[in-house]
Amino acid sequence: MSVPTVTLPSGDELPTVGLGTWDLDDDTVRDSVRIALDGDYAHVDTAEGYHNEGAIGDALTDYDRDDLFLTSKVLPKNLNYGSVVRACERSLDRLGTDYLDLYLIHWPNPAISLRETLDAMETLYDRGKIRNVGVSNFDGYQLSNALHISDVPIAVNQIEFNPQFQRTDLVEYCHSEGVAVEAAAPLARTAVLGNDTVRELADEYDKTPAQIVLRWAVEKDVVVLPKSSSATHVAENIDLFGWELAPEDHRRLDELDRNEPVYDTLTRDWSRDVYGVPE
Repeated sequence: MSVPTVTLPSGDELPTVGLGTWDLDDDTVRDSVRIALDGDYAHVDTAEGYHNEGAIGDALTDYDRDDLFLTSKVLPKNLNYGSVVRACERSLDRLGTDYLDLYLIHWPNPAISLRETLDAMETLYDRGKIRNVGVSNFDGYQLSNALHISDVPIAVNQIEFNPQFQRTDLVEYCHSEGVAVEAAAPLARTAVLGNDTVRELADEYDKTPAQIVLRWAVEKDVVVLPKSSSATHVAENIDLFGWELAPEDHRRLDELDRNEPVYDTLTRDWSRDVYGVPE
């Protein structure tokens, strides 16, 4: 099965389905990565804040690096110039690779200059340590700032996106600026899988509820990053091609939007260590 790709400003091809690895411990993530890469996956998403880059690096030694699209992210507390460079080098060392296909600012941090962060990203790009620069959890205003400041194209905005939290204006803005949208928590951390409409469509199409939701997102030109520790679910979550939702069924899922995030709420706990903001 051939997984479609999105062409980034650099010309690199981003697979439209990747393996999410948030909240997977070392043993689990090693198995999940191997299962995924032995199947049809070529795209793995991690972050220094996931604390599993070393285990992923262990798993990647069995595969041709040139065949993979590998993403990591820098924590918001590490967004000053020197810290970005050092954080990236640590991630590269843990992952056992010379470069990242995509490096993301994991969360915006108003305590640190975005220009300083993006200058560091440019340095890493110029040194060949990263091939594409992106952001994560940026709203439209924050993304607009990044697009204005960065001399390297902002290739991706990874955001929470799922049927109950669709963020139509933000997705449309990203696409209008040539920024690929990646869906973190594309299944709302399983919250949408019990929805009556989703389950009805799964029965009608003889698919799993997860496949229905992920196919809906892909049809919106959104890259999906489902996470699973189950070999069966890992395989099912990429079996999204060669079939499509009827327009009326796609609209039924559109109608599930309740503007309810599972993690990207308007408030932030600034006392968390990931931000590095003194109390």
